[in-house]
Amino acid sequence: MSDFNTVFRDALKEFGVILDDTAVDRFCVYNDLLIEWNEKMNLTALTEPRDVAVKHFIDSLTLLQYAQIPQGAGVIDVGTGAGFPGLALKIARPDIRLTLLDSLQKRLVFLDEVCGQLELDGVCMVHSRAEDGARGELRDSFDYAVARAVAPLNVLCEYCLPYVKVGGAFLAMKGKTAEEETAAAENAIQQLGGRSSEQFFFELGEAGQRGIIRIDKIASTPERFPRKSKAIKNKPL
Repeated sequence: MSDFNTVFRDALKEFGVILDDTAVDRFCVYNDLLIEWNEKMNLTALTEPRDVAVKHFIDSLTLLQYAQIPQGAGVIDVGTGAGFPGLALKIARPDIRLTLLDSLQKRLVFLDEVCGQLELDGVCMVHSRAEDGARGELRDSFDYAVARAVAPLNVLCEYCLPYVKVGGAFLAMKGKTAEEETAAAENAIQQLGGRSSEQFFFELGEAGQRGIIRIDKIASTPERFPRKSKAIKNKPL
């Protein structure tokens, strides 16, 4: 058993996350590929086994502990980076129909390699900026949009809510500022056709405070949104 396998299994027990052996083995391969590819491109600043296990994999999987995602749901991970949280969700829940969207093609090449080695079906790669992808055929197409990003929630909402169909939800993964960001984003949420729903706050060991914010899509996002990236950042809703 590899060092990462042991560390990951210990972390799963510590945080009460249940995975079958197939999923655990896939996460171990994912870790190996992440470390290997990270030597030639910038995928993550976290490379120690415990950091990858908790701050990337377990952190991503907390979505499944707090959000009830139905079987076969369509999920888009906006700005997926190295695949967090989207690809981690797919490993744990192969039934999910997953789209990974990122503005950097080489990240998608990496993720395509991971999916191939893990023999994961039902994963679509989209090379696009978030605001551009939401103006095409992906608009109003998904049951859930997810994002684990450093942008303020009001900015993330403009990037992500246009992808969600009415009746779906945007699940935002945030850090210690989650509660105050949610309050500050109310105007944006309303303008974009959303409604604040559930909020979950918890500690994730050494990773610190975490928040998962669920924003239900109750009306279509007006056609003028999302705006260009510069306008979103310079004049957030």
